[in-house]
Amino acid sequence: MTDVVATDACGDYDLPVSVRRKADGSYAESLKWTLSVSARDYQPFPTGLRPALPIDLSDAAPAPAPADEEEADEEAQAPDVVDNAATHVALLSLGADAAGVTVVGTLGEGTAGTLVIAEGATTPAPYAIADASGAFTLFNVPAGAVTIRGYRQDLEVEPQAITVGTSDLADVALSVVTTDPAMLATVTGDLNIVDPGAGTVTSVVLVPASVYNEQLERGPVPLGLRDPPPPTAPDVSGSFSLTGVPSGTYKVLVAFENDQLVRDPDEGIAGTQVQEIVVERGQATAVPESFKVTGALEIVGPGKERPEVVEATPTFRWVDDSSEEGYDLVVFDALGNVTWEAEVPAGNGGEVSFAYAGPALQAGMYYQFRVTSWRVVQDERRNISRTEDLRGVFVHGEGQPVAECEVPEEGEETAGESSSSSDTE
Repeated sequence: MTDVVATDACGDYDLPVSVRRKADGSYAESLKWTLSVSARDYQPFPTGLRPALPIDLSDAAPAPAPADEEEADEEAQAPDVVDNAATHVALLSLGADAAGVTVVGTLGEGTAGTLVIAEGATTPAPYAIADASGAFTLFNVPAGAVTIRGYRQDLEVEPQAITVGTSDLADVALSVVTTDPAMLATVTGDLNIVDPGAGTVTSVVLVPASVYNEQLERGPVPLGLRDPPPPTAPDVSGSFSLTGVPSGTYKVLVAFENDQLVRDPDEGIAGTQVQEIVVERGQATAVPESFKVTGALEIVGPGKERPEVVEATPTFRWVDDSSEEGYDLVVFDALGNVTWEAEVPAGNGGEVSFAYAGPALQAGMYYQFRVTSWRVVQDERRNISRTEDLRGVFVHGEGQPVAECEVPEEGEETAGESSSSSDTE
């Protein structure tokens, strides 16, 4: 985790990252980072349908020599620079939904990576990630009574109630209650994998309910609130346990990662709903019902492995579910809005394909298609399976080109503000 840096008026930034070197100057470690970016009136990145691409230290190259000879320092070693597709981010405007002020504060030392949320009247609520020093900046916080909370494994933070008006707020300080895992809660539960197909094991994560997007069925996962602990590959096939959990209200998500499994979508049986739990400080909490998990419908494209660029009328393809009588296909945009829905006839084995026939796709917007198979049982439609939560993401073209920009001279006014930081994998 690094400190946060602010972009200039044109959106450019330099984010220093410390890396250990050997005596000969070569790198002593192999590292990857992910970038986190937020700004006033824009959706944070990564979020919703947009994952962060890994920034690999192996892509670092020597920085260009300064154009001005006076800027050159012969004794100083020029830093290496990573400048590629993974370090360039186009933020999505909140449009008419943009509102609120900026709240700046800190949690203090030893709190890097904490998910900080401005919980109040809106859901999903505004959030930020505390940087290496524990500082945070929350953009787009709406007016009203707000409680600032922090979520991270092995860290309990005292919530801070504030009143938000029309002016930005600074110096909001949250205090750490404890970093002792023994003083924090444990969440336990159980899942049952049925008709798994190619999947055999999965994972479980906790998402604070205040940032959970009901339409997209996801939200940011606080650092460490996963079984198995990150970065271990999924290994849960029955009971699960998450330790060092801070107090709060959470959604429990099972089979959320790309592991060829999904939470069973048949709402007519127990264990197929996203469950919500309330965790009290330091108390053991059991998830009330066992989850039912099943094999996923396999996506062929677009977006099987990563977001994919498509034409104006994409064709959605997936592997046929042999026992289905039909499919429900839904397309969402990155803001959680339903763009288009269609009922698709049953397939005949192999692949099923269906062309998009909804409203014109917005250039530069990210979308996801989701497919659920169903059959009729005793005159009632029952869902069988669905595509995985993180697959099927696509983007149509590019947004409007950015006008040529020049950084104003010192003292001139600038428009907007944004911040960037990175997490180490």
